[in-house]
Amino acid sequence: MSRRGLDAAGLEVLRHGLAAVAEEMNADLIRTAYSPNVNERRDCSSAVLDASGRLVAQAESIPVHLGAMPFSVASACAAVRRWSPGDIAVMNDPYAGGAHLPDITFVAPVFVGHMLVAFVANRAHHADVGGKEPGSVAADCVEIFQEGLRIPPVKLWRCGRPDHDLLSLILLNVRTPEERRGDLEAQSAGCRVGVERVAALAARHGRDRLVDGMQAVLNYAERRMRDALSAIPKGKYAFEDALEDDGAGRGPLPIRVAVTSGGDTLEVDFTGSAPQTAGPLNAVPAVTASAVYFAVLAATDPTIPPNEGAFRPIQIHAPLGTILNPRPPAAVVGGNLETSQRIVDVLLGALGAARPAHAVAASQGTMNNVTFGGCDPRTARVYTFYETVAGGFGARPDQDGIDGVHAHMTNTLNTPIEALEKVYPLRVRRYELVAGSGGAGRWRGGLGIRREVEAVGHAARVSILSERRLSTAYGVAGGSPGRSGRNAVRRADGTMEDVPSKGVFTLEPGDALCVETPGGGGYGEPTERAPEDTERDRREGKL
Repeated sequence: MSRRGLDAAGLEVLRHGLAAVAEEMNADLIRTAYSPNVNERRDCSSAVLDASGRLVAQAESIPVHLGAMPFSVASACAAVRRWSPGDIAVMNDPYAGGAHLPDITFVAPVFVGHMLVAFVANRAHHADVGGKEPGSVAADCVEIFQEGLRIPPVKLWRCGRPDHDLLSLILLNVRTPEERRGDLEAQSAGCRVGVERVAALAARHGRDRLVDGMQAVLNYAERRMRDALSAIPKGKYAFEDALEDDGAGRGPLPIRVAVTSGGDTLEVDFTGSAPQTAGPLNAVPAVTASAVYFAVLAATDPTIPPNEGAFRPIQIHAPLGTILNPRPPAAVVGGNLETSQRIVDVLLGALGAARPAHAVAASQGTMNNVTFGGCDPRTARVYTFYETVAGGFGARPDQDGIDGVHAHMTNTLNTPIEALEKVYPLRVRRYELVAGSGGAGRWRGGLGIRREVEAVGHAARVSILSERRLSTAYGVAGGSPGRSGRNAVRRADGTMEDVPSKGVFTLEPGDALCVETPGGGGYGEPTERAPEDTERDRREGKL
């Protein structure tokens, strides 16, 4: 029993209550958003933090968002010296706590009486925030100024009233202002719900018990993480993989990690990784930390509450000036999207070496980012469309990898064909699994996806930012790697032209972009696969 009367059962009730607040915030954001990227793909996240900005609870949504959320709140608290009820701060600057410019973060304080007791925050990927190319995920940017509008931490709502001047400034610098306004309003609605629900928890449990309880939740997660880390044999474990290229002619770009287990602590050192690069694959510290936290939780005990307490025993060293800790004004949009995935690959590889019985094969290792932009001939209005494309999940020690899913640092859904074709002047020609793309093994790697999207009645500007087009997702324990992906353009006359993993180009009317995503790696010797499993795959057309 704590000094304020919060026993073990009460702690569990409060812990799940805080998590429920984050989930309700996210559900409200999804329901009220305008863009398919948020209301269909659910490319958004929500969290509850204590009055010091420490992450306490989060919705089970986008891993790359959530580990970075405390960086944004810390930046907001440093910039906003005085908070009032009804305030909401906005930011997206990667060099001030953000991740990449399309991810816009809202932060709102929670007051009980005159006391600041918590913050709530959410983050949504906006389908355009300006920049040199529609969709703001241009693969050929070489500095952040080309990537879009940078917003430092600043109040967008003051005492419940929007700052219309600042909102006008933001909307003037994006290609789809009405959609952006709708998503920003949805984020503010999510924050207001979070503020109300945390205040309701304070009314139910008592303000002081709520404050003490949040600290107890963090301490509980820390204890569980230390117990989980104690299961890793003491020692130093290294692993290396690489990004193929940066879109600006540089590559391969190695990502090297040395993980040192010290009993109930873990040191993660990225010394030896590639220097920061010209293209947009640089990952700011918030992104690097997000990937590390996700990988450690996934490899130890995913049931540990994912909060600041769980992260305390993990120390990260990413040398300044490297691709995992760049100096401004390096371009960073793909660091959040692609480099984060490779960080997970090397962490899981190193932790798998520490505990071979728990090793998993690599998943596709890319988000396969695609943006379309142009003028919709049906409405004569500008549109921007962004999505990531699913691929193969790596095989596990006791089962096949999952076919056609968004793996690791992205946890989004697909854009349903019906929604895509209704909202945008695009047509989905093909959407299917790629047979044989999973790595062979006792347990087969998951299959990649083939998705072909046509520009209908207009010329569309396209950017693609992808990986694993030359390299492959590694297998483990004798398993084979998954198949590489492929990008191509199917011209209106039926001819096919390969395009690189990263690039910006124009589709003429009737042309289609064809993306084949990588398969996951296999687990175990292929000769040990059960005949009935092979027969099932053949019957289902997966070989």
